[in-house]
Amino acid sequence: MTLRRFLTPMTVPAALAACLMAGSALAQSSTRMEGMALSNDKPIQIESDQLEIQDTEKKAYFTGNVRVVQGATTMRAGKMTVVYLGEGSSVTSGNTQIDKIFLNDTVHLTSGQQNATADQGEFVMASQTFVLTGKQVVLSDGPNVFRGCKLTVLMKTGEAKLTPCSGTRVQILLDPKSKPQQ
Repeated sequence: MTLRRFLTPMTVPAALAACLMAGSALAQSSTRMEGMALSNDKPIQIESDQLEIQDTEKKAYFTGNVRVVQGATTMRAGKMTVVYLGEGSSVTSGNTQIDKIFLNDTVHLTSGQQNATADQGEFVMASQTFVLTGKQVVLSDGPNVFRGCKLTVLMKTGEAKLTPCSGTRVQILLDPKSKPQQ
């Protein structure tokens, strides 16, 4: 059985897909990513095999084939846990203030030609920080590919940092044909 949930736009921010905006800007391990903004005006559709809401814990557990769609961006994961704040608040009320979102069991983000994969992800609302981690975090923008083990995106400033895996270095493959024609 698939549960479809339409919650407020802040439930699962467009930041889940913002790491896809990296493009060739990640040629350095730390850089500024222009054009990053949360999309608070578009509805978010969430589907999963199961949804368990634990109001006493202030958590919503989406499990099994989790799919989140906002505009042209799609996120897939095996599990998504939404942690929310507020006395007496409930996810079902639609006006919940989200604290953190945790993604597990292989995370896939897609937006146009851009894709990212990781083992897990975490979005912290207060700091507007999105982090993808895993044995290998892979970002691709068309033929350009970036590899590391941790991608941190500061949504307020647009700064991003790709950190290498232990004992390795960040790997980047840039295709000169992908450069915009002038």
